[in-house]
Amino acid sequence: MQKKIITVFGATGAQGGGVAPAILNDPTSEFAVRAVTRDPGSDKAKALAVMGAEVVGGDIDDAESIKSALKGAYGAFFVTFYWAHMNPDREIAEIQNMARAAKETGLKHAIWSTLDDTRKYFPLNDTRMPTLMEKYKVPHFETKGGSDHFFTDLGVPVTFLLTTFFWDNFIYFGLGPRKGADGKLAITFPMGDKKLPGIAAEDIGKCAYAIFKRGNEFIGKTVGIAGGQPTCQEMADGMSKVLGQKVRYNEISPEVYRGFGFPGAEDMGNMFQFYRDCNDFFTKSRDVAFTKKLNPALKSFDMWLAANAEKLKSII
Repeated sequence: MQKKIITVFGATGAQGGGVAPAILNDPTSEFAVRAVTRDPGSDKAKALAVMGAEVVGGDIDDAESIKSALKGAYGAFFVTFYWAHMNPDREIAEIQNMARAAKETGLKHAIWSTLDDTRKYFPLNDTRMPTLMEKYKVPHFETKGGSDHFFTDLGVPVTFLLTTFFWDNFIYFGLGPRKGADGKLAITFPMGDKKLPGIAAEDIGKCAYAIFKRGNEFIGKTVGIAGGQPTCQEMADGMSKVLGQKVRYNEISPEVYRGFGFPGAEDMGNMFQFYRDCNDFFTKSRDVAFTKKLNPALKSFDMWLAANAEKLKSII
């Protein structure tokens, strides 16, 4: 029997790079993978081809390219790459193109990797948090959450997948332990003693695969996922154990974080303030027990640390 095609955008990135292997590593899967990437000649793309994926070139800034990648597919995993350009208008246009292409090609199941529209909790006139670019509180959240309606307006059969902080950011996004002036390691966040729901990027892919396998059950629904909900102090303590040296939690204010000056610092400072100040909502919307039901192999933070200890050591 011919397998149903799942088109995976960003198949060599953090999220899509979890979805494609999750499907390909299951020899009993009813699905085949069409892996979409800007560079089909990359080592990651070639590795997916060896695993059995159909690798195609695609550009989410090009509406026709998206439609071509979806032709004949049963479903698709949609994700955007805000940090590659940090342009809200560009990301919104990409999402709109994805929704239109999903409708026009007759997809039976779309999973859209989205985030919260934080303006529901911090309106633009709320002075507790600065407004950025005149329209946003946390731009990389709101370009996604504020665009969910493109799918529903068109009647696309969609599941909204609410992701959260990637623990992989400690290795690949510059958020890992750093040595201070005193030579001691620390992680720095404006989270106080609040929980920071997080997940291993590969587990996002396994959860998405589980949603596809369950057919119509999650169409029209929002699914929030997390692998654990440690505090920053608990994460620092866990890192101390695997690194064999003390990692302290350097607690700062969102104002200080926003002032760090790196590209996106204001956006991320606002994001962490949202995590902190709306912690009850954020933790309840990312239920670990439910995520474990979707993905029984779900990694806790300590499990992720154990698996990535050497990579973590290489960056300090």
